[in-house]
Amino acid sequence: MKSVQLVPEIKIGHHIDALFGNGIFEKLKASHSAGDFSFEYSKRTGRMRYFFISHRLAGTLKTDGGIALTLLGASELLKTDLFLQNCVIPVAEVIPFVSSGGSLFCKHVEWCGSNVKVGSEAAIVDQLGRIVAVGRARIGSSHMKSYGKGVAVKVREGLKSTPEAIDRHDAWRQSGHETNVGQDGPRDEGHRKCGGSRD
Repeated sequence: MKSVQLVPEIKIGHHIDALFGNGIFEKLKASHSAGDFSFEYSKRTGRMRYFFISHRLAGTLKTDGGIALTLLGASELLKTDLFLQNCVIPVAEVIPFVSSGGSLFCKHVEWCGSNVKVGSEAAIVDQLGRIVAVGRARIGSSHMKSYGKGVAVKVREGLKSTPEAIDRHDAWRQSGHETNVGQDGPRDEGHRKCGGSRD
């Protein structure tokens, strides 16, 4: 049987919806033109490696099926109200620490969305609704607040560390690991309570 290759935009849309909530990608597309989404592919495997929104890196597709969002990617998804369930809101006092790349601890969690699970991608949002960091949850939403100790979210990128993160990504691409870029697919040469609503 001949395999059918999905259009890249449809593929990333299914992926985002499966991870972060059904209908998110359709809402995201509504605020962008068709040419705003582009993709980069691995020369070695031919698989989608990165996706971009308006030529800015939004996320990296990981080998375990997850998506490592950048601050930009999380901020774009947060424009859809559904994405808030993938977010964690800490107490105001720790925002400077977390935005500098420090991990968020359970005792500092004020609210967390119901879609935050062990090992899932989580965005950290301040009280004004701004993304200040992104990372991976170490504890699910049902226990994050009640534990009172330990790491809730291991931060990968904080607002104040963004320039450094971008420089690392650019350096990696320039070191000979650059991949195929396109909107149409890979080129032939390489193929106060957790889980609650928040008003």
